[in-house]
Amino acid sequence: MQRRRALAAWGLMAAAIVGAAGSTCATATPAAGLPEAVRIAAVARSANVNANGGKVLFAGSSAIVASQGWLAAELARLGVRLEWVPVTTNSVAVQVNEAFANKSIDFAQYGDLPSIIANASGLQTRLVVPGGSLNNTYLVVPYNSTARSINDLKGKKIALHRGRPWEYPFSRLLAANGLKNTDVKLLNLNPQAGAAALASGSADAFFTLSDAFLLEDKKIGRVIWASKTPPQDWKMRAEVWGSADFLARYPQMAQLVATAYVKAHQSASVDNGRDDYIRAEAAAGQPESVVRRELEGDNRPWKARWSPLLTEEVKAHYAAEAEYARQAGLISKPLDTGHLYAPQFVQQALVDLKLQQYWAP
Repeated sequence: MQRRRALAAWGLMAAAIVGAAGSTCATATPAAGLPEAVRIAAVARSANVNANGGKVLFAGSSAIVASQGWLAAELARLGVRLEWVPVTTNSVAVQVNEAFANKSIDFAQYGDLPSIIANASGLQTRLVVPGGSLNNTYLVVPYNSTARSINDLKGKKIALHRGRPWEYPFSRLLAANGLKNTDVKLLNLNPQAGAAALASGSADAFFTLSDAFLLEDKKIGRVIWASKTPPQDWKMRAEVWGSADFLARYPQMAQLVATAYVKAHQSASVDNGRDDYIRAEAAAGQPESVVRRELEGDNRPWKARWSPLLTEEVKAHYAAEAEYARQAGLISKPLDTGHLYAPQFVQQALVDLKLQQYWAP
């Protein structure tokens, strides 16, 4: 019975369909001093953007938040709408940072390096809920290539979308092998263009996410390195960030958002969560074989993957990444990452949900 309930919950998550600015609950006029809406940007897979009658299908923890309905209901009680703002996988960083800049969103679940670039450029955002998405990265070469490691690609052309979260793991791979960015010829291409460059032979390698497995399935590419076994700091992080101004003006709204995501993380982290997550991701449009291979052999414990705790490991990751961004010319001056965190919201959520001891520090 417990497993059937878990599967049913994940089934609802996978089928969570919300409009581009959708609200799942009717609302009245907002109470005095509250915004009309809370707007959260989340990635929608391009294959699903125009499916389901023009609606958007999300996956991952944002879809869990949407399907649980708790956040929408709590906001509705205050007369505030919940709006989901979809962003495409091709240009998440640009879309989200521009949206934060023009104040058309209040929160976003997106990557670590773009968040650093945003704050270094003068935007003021804060990491509200860590964890949930710790994606692996992959180095892919043409299917018939003789290359076996990054060392075999010195002086070669490697497709990499600059400024995206996976650039930092790529720099770690180079450094671990005594190489620098200048030791290879970087082609600044988005993932779709990078895959095409690999297929056409105009790139000698391609550094990307789990779409690498689709290239293997088509016998276009072959994965020669993955971030599954190196230190956890090498993984790409995508987390919930909020506008610093919004957090200061509407802490009650920010608390509801943080609590909703912590609830989602806890529901995903249970014993049966891994298999249910795989099924849900597949239902949301990601091939099940890709999801399974992404998780297979990953040395991060499943429960720890969903931890929302702001640990020293997380802080060290952002500090090192900010230094890399400066050295690589992605930002023009050093960024003090010490002010990027707003841990009080998760701390309160853990108390409210009685989860203080659920994740080990």
